[in-house]
Amino acid sequence: MKLNVHEIEVGFLYQTSDLQYRAVLAMKEDFVIYAPSIIDNTALNLSNPQAKMPFENQPYKKCQIATFAKKDYQLFCVDDTQTHHATKHPLNKRQLDEIIAQCNAKSAIATW
Repeated sequence: MKLNVHEIEVGFLYQTSDLQYRAVLAMKEDFVIYAPSIIDNTALNLSNPQAKMPFENQPYKKCQIATFAKKDYQLFCVDDTQTHHATKHPLNKRQLDEIIAQCNAKSAIATW
């Protein structure tokens, strides 16, 4: 499933079909800074706001929003107690800050 470019927002997590998470860290004009997680077969427990984010030592990336949207994404459960599915999941401030630190993107975002 491809995303509509209007679905992409800063501070949200998207899941690809190969179980990679992509966190959108910043947007400017037609471009996005995002962090790709390690590719893993273990799904994140998104209902736990303290769950460790899997972006350690992963370099952040910049690309056009349209290019980001073309990756093969999947729906994922955002709450283990319900069967609500979505294409994206909001990150809380702690999670977003952790991801930015893990992929060393703070200065890139600040100067962008």
